[in-house]
Order: sequence, then structure tokens, then C-alpha cells
Amino acid sequence: MDREIELKQVKIKDGFWSQLQELVTDVVIPFQERVLNDEEPGVEKSHAIDNFRIAAGLATGEFYGMVFQDSDVAKWLEGVAYSLVVKPDADLEARADAIIDIVARAQQEDGYLNTYFTIKEPEHRWQNLLECHELYCAGHMMEAAVAYYEATGKDKLLHVMERMADHIIDRFGDGEGKVKGIPGHQEVEIGLMRMYHATGKEKYKDMARYFLEERGKNPDFFKEEAAKRDWKHFGMIPEDTKYNQSHATVYEQDEAVGHSVRAVYMYTAMADLAAEDGDEQLLAACRRLWNNIIQKKMYITGGIGATVAGESFSVPYELPNDTVYAETCASIGLVFFAKQMLKSEKSGVYADVMERALYNGIISGMQRDGKRFFYVNPLEVNPGTSGVAPGYEHVVPERPGWYACACCPPNLVRMVTSLGKYAWDEDDDTIWSHLFIGSEVSFGKADIRVESSYPWEGRVAYHVAAKTEDVFTLAIHVPSYIHHAQLEVKINGRVEITDAAMKDGYLYLERTWGSDDEVTLVFAMPVRKIYANTKVREDVGCVAIMRGPVVYCFEGVDNGEDIQALFIDKELSVQTVAGAEGVLAGMTLLDIAGKRLTYAGGDELYCDHAPQMEDVTLRAIPYFAWGNRGLNQMRVWMHEER
Repeated sequence: MDREIELKQVKIKDGFWSQLQELVTDVVIPFQERVLNDEEPGVEKSHAIDNFRIAAGLATGEFYGMVFQDSDVAKWLEGVAYSLVVKPDADLEARADAIIDIVARAQQEDGYLNTYFTIKEPEHRWQNLLECHELYCAGHMMEAAVAYYEATGKDKLLHVMERMADHIIDRFGDGEGKVKGIPGHQEVEIGLMRMYHATGKEKYKDMARYFLEERGKNPDFFKEEAAKRDWKHFGMIPEDTKYNQSHATVYEQDEAVGHSVRAVYMYTAMADLAAEDGDEQLLAACRRLWNNIIQKKMYITGGIGATVAGESFSVPYELPNDTVYAETCASIGLVFFAKQMLKSEKSGVYADVMERALYNGIISGMQRDGKRFFYVNPLEVNPGTSGVAPGYEHVVPERPGWYACACCPPNLVRMVTSLGKYAWDEDDDTIWSHLFIGSEVSFGKADIRVESSYPWEGRVAYHVAAKTEDVFTLAIHVPSYIHHAQLEVKINGRVEITDAAMKDGYLYLERTWGSDDEVTLVFAMPVRKIYANTKVREDVGCVAIMRGPVVYCFEGVDNGEDIQALFIDKELSVQTVAGAEGVLAGMTLLDIAGKRLTYAGGDELYCDHAPQMEDVTLRAIPYFAWGNRGLNQMRVWMHEER
């Protein structure tokens, strides 16, 4: 089984991702720190750090915010931990240490940590697992504690969360004096598994297994919990067992249903536990759920969760573009799930989806200045309808500055800063490269430096400096869109690779490596038309455009009004254009031959004259960059000329 990759082993040095990491370390993290401290004018009040100060007895006042407001601080701290590895910053570390001191002082004598109940309703702790998210907040703080310990060697927060984890273990379970329970929002399972990996303490893994296996044993658990309460709850419907995946045991579930973030967080922990324990039954359930998502419920951008109703997965093939939800957190969770599946089986399908989500549906959630964020990531917006018309209120056409429910911005921070952990794996015999990301990596068997022109050019070079004379394998993921005939692989300038070296999406290079070996991959990156299954009603007669891993879209600022009246020519004719200025500088843009329908009826709603076709050139930009040039239309799926 793979060894856990430490972020300290990986230094991202990449023309694409290093800019984003620098944006996050230099702009986004300080911006979010000001927001969490209520020091950023013009954005939604957070009060999250003040909640901890009040709970710690360091300030007076009332709790403010969502019941899970603590998790914003936890995710920010986790992002800070990764940031300190990417770019050491003594001042930032000192400020984080000070916040950790406050968190530690807010912890209760019995290990309990949650500012909402400490400040507002201490008598109601652990009485509303469905809605109050004590376990969810604990899970995120556990992740932060492990990340901070691994980044800095400081264990204060880790010890705080060990006490909280022990408190949870003492309360929940099947033993004498314990009560049954499951989280209303899954996350603590991931946190407990990370605590296990960091400390080696089996009790944390056992507790994660309990929460996973207890789920669905009694589908009426939350209904029965609500009936016991003599105090108000927040209004969720405990009868909706699919919403939080409590309708069946994890071993019985074969369709991704309900709240998409809850789902993929649960699947992530399932896959981690399955790999750690060699649990084939649990792994089989993970495979079924994975296949259901990517074959029937995933957008071309790697977005998941098609409906605003419950922020949930919809029925198979129901993937509307203009009322989509596709929460940023959900795509991040999908990457978590994919990476954990790679622990058990090295299949390119998992790396392909990681790549798709990373280059599209995740980074689209952040403005290029790092100060505005999308919660929802639509594939079509129409100002005047999007964000306004009934049923479209959630699909805002421009990124807001912050949210009352601000789960996505700090989640995006921790994803971008921890990117190195998703690019690589190592076991006893093999070093695995999952993503074409420029980096410098130190393994037990070798140091590897990757030079990458991706995603704009098809050239990647691996410089291998072996530390052993033993034979080992470098396995490089080759994205599925790259046809073998279009791929040239050379070792030290010589072509000596056969098709037999390719298996399940990975190129296996087994040899005795020298102190300065070079593997180069050169491949074509043609512009591709992508078609959806005809069961996806909204995309019938339409085509999407991709080049490499990047999905493209069309904005009104480039293409005029009424984008819905544009068609892409049947025979694809395209020219690549280098973005030269503004937010598009350095990106590869596309000029595509197309048609525009011109309506003959003027201002009349209907007329009996057919629209006329005129030739036009359409400009396409990377989807992740849309919404940075003012309020205008945007569309991914375009009509195709027939």
C-alpha cells in the first residue's frame, strides 16, 4: 500500500499552478483572515474568530453566524498550514499560533470544543446531530490540527483535537455507557482517519469505521432524535434520509444521492478506510458510487450536485446548465474521493477526474484577484435571468465577496495549497505521478524534478536522480484524451517505449535509474468537440469544446449579445490565440468558425420568417476564467450546425 505523501516532499514549480498558489498565499489567506476577524469592509460579517474568543472567555458578546461557523476557522487554519510549506512566513505562523491558543482556551474541561453550544446552548450539546454539526466542525478542526502539526511540528492543536476525539469516542458507540449516533453532515470520518494516520492510534480509525458503518442501520435515527428533543431545531426534514445518505448502510448504497458534499466526504473516508484495512466489501461500494457519479451525474467541468434543492445530486442524466448547483466544495470533495481511490487501485480514471475538476470546476470558484468567490458554478448564465428569475436565484452571474455560509472560499484555499499531495504517490516498488504539474519532489528512491508546459502545451519532462541502485518503476499517468499514436516518450533522448508499458492509464517505466536520467513526454493537444449522452436533455444538439484538460466557454464580452443564437460549424475550424492582456494573459484562447442566427421579426415575439445564418468567428476562453470581465452572458454547451 502507498505511504502517505507529506506535503514537505513536494515543491510546486509550475507555470500554471505556482501563480495560483502565490495568489492564495499572498492575497487570499490574508484577505480571509481579515474577513474572519471582521476587518474587511464591504463583505458579509463572519465573527468566526470572535466566537472562539467569547467561548474562551477572552471577550464578551453573543455567538454570531451559522451553527457551523467554527469550520471556517478550521479550514483557514488548514490552508495556512499548507501555505507555510509552500511559502514559509513567520508572521503568518505567529498569527496562526495565536488563533490556535484561543481555540485551545475555548475547549471545555471534558474535551468538548464547539463555540455555538459553549456560548449559546450548553445544555443542548450533542442533542441535534442532524443539524447542529458539532461532529462536522470537529472533523474540520482535526484536519487542521494534523495539517498544522505536519507543516510546523507544533502539536498544540493536535493535542486539543485528540482530547476532542477522545471525548467523541467516550460518548458514541456500542459499548456500555455510550450512545448511538451519526453526524448529520459527514466530515468527522475524514478527520478521524487523518488523526489515525498522524498518530498511529487505532482508536481513531475504529471510530471512523463506527460512524461509517452505523450510518443507515437505522434510517429513522434522525427522526427519532428529533422526537426526543423538547427544544426547537432549525427546520430540516429528518424524514429525508437520502439527503444525508442515511437511507441505507454504506455497503448497500450504489447510487450517489442527496447533498453532494456530504456524499463525497463520506465516500472519501470510505475509500481511505477500505485501503487502510484492505476491506474489499467497502472498496466495492466505493467503486459502485464512483461509477454512478462519473457515468451519470458529473458535469463536464467536474462539477457535481445538479440541483439547488438540498444542494444535491439529481436523477441520472439530469444535468441542467443554467440551474446547476455544482458547489465548489463538491468538486473539491470529488478530488478527495479520487485520491483515496488511487490508494487501492492505480486506474487512470481517478486521475482523469482529479485533473478535470482541478483545472475547471474548482478554480472557477475564485476570482482571478483572489477576493471574490462562487459557491455555485454554472455552465450557463444569462444576466436578467440568472440570480433573478424564480428558480434561478442561486445562479449568480458574478462572484460575491463572501457568504454567510462561507464553506467554499477556505476550502478552495486548502485545496490549492495542498496540491502537491494529490500529484504523487509512492510504494515499495513504484513512484506514481498522477498529474502533469511542474514540481521538485524528494522520495526515498529518487529525487524528481518535473518541467511542465501543461495545460497550454503538450510537453512534460521528468528529471530523475536515483538514490538507489535497485530497479524501481516510475509510473506516469497519461490522460485518457491523449491517444498513444500522438504520444512520444523518450528516455535520455531515445525512443524506447512500447505499448506494453501502458496499463490502466499509466505509463510504467521500470529500470535501474541513474543520477541524471530524463523522461520526456511530447503529445498533441488538438481542440476537441465533446458530446454528451443523448439522455442529457439540455445538451442534445450541442457541443462543448476542450483542449487538453481545459473546458472552454463563450462569454458575451467576446461574442456579443444572445449567445444562445450562436452555432459552432459542423466541421471544426479553430485557431489558437495567446491571451495577451488582463486576466486572460498567458492563457490559450480559441477562435472558432461559427454561425449566428439573426431573427427576422424585430421586436415581435413570434414571426413566420426563418432566421438567417451569417458567418462569424467565435472566441472561447478557459471556463475557469469566466466572470472576470464584468457582467455578461456565458455558455459552455453551444449549438452545433447541422
